[in-house]
Amino acid sequence: MSTRSGDNSGLQVFRDRRILVGVTGGIAAYKTAMLVSRLAQAGAQVTVAMTESATRFVTPLTFQALSARPVYTSAWEHVESKDPQHISLASAADAAIVAPCTMDTMAKLAGGITEDVVCLILSAIDRGKTPVLLAPAMNSVMWSQPATQRNAATLRGDGYTLVGPDEGWQACRHVGPGRMVEPEDLVQRLAEAITARSP
Repeated sequence: MSTRSGDNSGLQVFRDRRILVGVTGGIAAYKTAMLVSRLAQAGAQVTVAMTESATRFVTPLTFQALSARPVYTSAWEHVESKDPQHISLASAADAAIVAPCTMDTMAKLAGGITEDVVCLILSAIDRGKTPVLLAPAMNSVMWSQPATQRNAATLRGDGYTLVGPDEGWQACRHVGPGRMVEPEDLVQRLAEAITARSP
């Protein structure tokens, strides 16, 4: 499967698929713009949901332009008339991915806390039917914390698929595990997850 820029061969699996992309508050959020762009180019209907902290790294307008769809930033602001909105978004998704998935978001998902729109929508997804991928991204020390490793194990046990993190240079000037997997690789893993669930 090729995911090179401008080459959509092998990505037919995304055509007309409804993909939810959750963006949380990490510097790696800038990479998620490429992920959304690649999915849209492959024919997916991409819906982006962002935590408040994510909007401090990349604006909702960026994702709205790339996806050509409304961007959800609050559980209290209804972009569409459907009610409850988070249930309809969760039910409509063929797959979901959170990129970047911060230490804080991992902890919330592991603990069932739904205080932001990303966690709220994910809480309503049936992971037995719909694949949900998480792309952790954080400082290497944060990734190695016992709490993070416990949460990672819990999330895997709860049916989430963790993709990464990779090792490498980080914005904090550390080198080690914690770097978000590159968008092209996330596209491939998402395609594999969708294909595995397809009849």
